[in-house]
Amino acid sequence: MAFTLPDLPYSHAALEPHIDARTMEIHHGKHHAAYVANANKALEGTPLAGVSDPWEVCRRLREVPDDRRTAARNNAGGHANHSLFWQTIAPAGKGGGGTPGGALGDAIASAFGSFEGFREKFAAAATTRFGSGWAWLCVEKGGKLSVCSTANQDNPAMRDAIGDAAGCGGTPILGLDVWEHAYYLHYQNRRPDYIAAWWNVVNWAKVGESYVKAL
Repeated sequence: MAFTLPDLPYSHAALEPHIDARTMEIHHGKHHAAYVANANKALEGTPLAGVSDPWEVCRRLREVPDDRRTAARNNAGGHANHSLFWQTIAPAGKGGGGTPGGALGDAIASAFGSFEGFREKFAAAATTRFGSGWAWLCVEKGGKLSVCSTANQDNPAMRDAIGDAAGCGGTPILGLDVWEHAYYLHYQNRRPDYIAAWWNVVNWAKVGESYVKAL
């Protein structure tokens, strides 16, 4: 079963003013769609051609032939990363924004001292990622939470397949896209402003569900 582009769970304009409609149209309909198409092409005829979960492909990159592996890494990674990204944001005040509660809220306070301490560390990871990449909140073995960042379309699920080149490891439950295509139309070179606005649309209920599942 080939990868398919998932529908967004909200309209393109639903995240405004924090993320504008035109950016969402291009980001989802052009960039993510291209990752899906190119991942399918890269995996065609390989042992992973029938895998429908892009995260599984990321974990099993070693099984992709050498001449296809970089394309699979970039594009299956892009598909996985964006699929998580869309699910962990929601319109402000309608699922987006606020602070995490329950088990996730307790775990964040334990790992980072406070929610504000976590926000500072996560924002720093996103701001200081040179060039294109992602910032992540991950669940490591034993249930410990960690913050890290990866380059390009790499993600923590790739660590077992590509080692330290992945940048970090664990099960990602929240990711922030800091490629310029995610924010440049609205924020230009003001990445910190984009990061600050993004907190208003984080879907903490969804992240909390992913945390419990990851445990």
